[in-house]
Amino acid sequence: MKKLTLVLLSALLGACTSVDSEPKASLDGEVFYLQRMALPPTATLSVSLQDVSLADAPAQTLASQNGPIKGQVPLPFHLQYDPRQIQPGHRYAVSARVEADGQLLFISTEQHTVHLDGQDPQPLRIRLNPAR
Repeated sequence: MKKLTLVLLSALLGACTSVDSEPKASLDGEVFYLQRMALPPTATLSVSLQDVSLADAPAQTLASQNGPIKGQVPLPFHLQYDPRQIQPGHRYAVSARVEADGQLLFISTEQHTVHLDGQDPQPLRIRLNPAR
C-alpha cells in the first residue's frame, strides 16, 4: 500500500512540475480615461492580447484578464502568455474595455500594437474612451 501511495504521489508531483515548467512571458500595464467620473462598484475590466494579423478573420486571443475593478483609474493589468504562440511576421495588439451591469462604459478605440520581443515599454498605458 505504501508503494502505491508513493507512486501516486510521484506521478502527481511530476504532473505539477510539467505544468509549471511551461514557458511564460507577460505584459504589464494600466488602463485610464480622462473623464472625471468614478466607476460604479459593479464595474469590470477586460484586457486582452490578440493576434490581429488577419484582416478578414476574427482576432485570436492569446491572453486575457477579466474581473471586478478595485479602486479607480489608472487600473493595472497583468497578461501572461505563452511565447511559443508568437509567430514571426504576425501583428499583436492589446485592447481593453470597462463594463457595468451589462453596459459598455469605456473602450480602447486605438490599436495598441505590441511587438512581444522584450522591447515593449512596460507598463503599457492604454487610454479608454467613453462608449457613447
